[in-house]
Amino acid sequence: MAIQWTVDLATGVEEIDNQHKELFKRTNDLLDISEKSKKREEIVKVLDFLGEYVVSHFGAEQLYMTRHYYPAYTSHKAQHDEFIREFKDLRAEYEKEGVTSHLVIVVQNRVYEWLRNHIGNVDKQLGAFLKSRL
Repeated sequence: MAIQWTVDLATGVEEIDNQHKELFKRTNDLLDISEKSKKREEIVKVLDFLGEYVVSHFGAEQLYMTRHYYPAYTSHKAQHDEFIREFKDLRAEYEKEGVTSHLVIVVQNRVYEWLRNHIGNVDKQLGAFLKSRL
C-alpha cells in the first residue's frame, strides 16, 4: 500500500514541503522493499536514510520554530521526539526479528498515520504561522 503526499498536506513553506515529499517517497521505498522481501542490505539502507532524514527534517522545522518564536514549539518538538523514539523501536524490532509481516504492517500503519496526522495538522499550523513571518 503506497502512501501519497497530497497537496492538502502542503504547509506553504517550500523547504518543509519538499522534505515531506521525500519522507513519503522513502517510506514507500521501505514498504516496497519490505513487501518484496528484498535483500537485508537494501532495507537497512532505507531504514538508515529514514532515520537520519527524519532527524535532519525535524531539525530544520525546529530551527524555523526557534528563529520565529513559534508559540507551540514545545509541544511540536515533543511530537518529533516521540516519533524518533518510535522509529528507533521499529528499527530495533527489525534488527531483532528481521522483516516480518507484523513489522511491515506496523510501519505502514504507524508511519502513514503519523505522516498524515502530524503533517496535516501540526505542520500545517506551523506553516500558517511561518507564512506571516517569512
